Amino acid sequence: MRAPYTQLYLHCVWSTWDRLPLLTPKLEAALYPAIMEKCKELKSEVIAIGGIQDHTHVLVRFHTTISVAELVKEMKGSSSHLATHQIIGKDDFFKWQGAYGAFTVSKRHVKVATEYIVNQKKHHAENNLWDEFERTETTESSGD
Repeated sequence: MRAPYTQLYLHCVWSTWDRLPLLTPKLEAALYPAIMEKCKELKSEVIAIGGIQDHTHVLVRFHTTISVAELVKEMKGSSSHLATHQIIGKDDFFKWQGAYGAFTVSKRHVKVATEYIVNQKKHHAENNLWDEFERTETTESSGD
């Protein structure tokens, strides 16, 4: 059976609850592979993943059978479930913020987006950020 050939790239970003610094190195080491595995289950490929203590970025080549909303919901849900049920103790807290940012990326900009994502810690330390790609929610007044 023939399948469509697509190159659909999506840069996603989402935050921890109230932007709390919840993403420890231990959590990152467990959550990032879980996000990658969930994407693989959804016939999508993670190209880059990175972040800092209060948010995560993912660049993914996604499949035509899944919507952006469903892809992000599954990535966030599976990683949150892993964190709360297998990694952190019952007295600890972990939760993702409900909103997220999602931006299409052309094939020719995949390398640039990848470098931005994998170097998140450096970009934040140097305050060298791409403001739009750091947005995780719409403000009421902007209508974006």
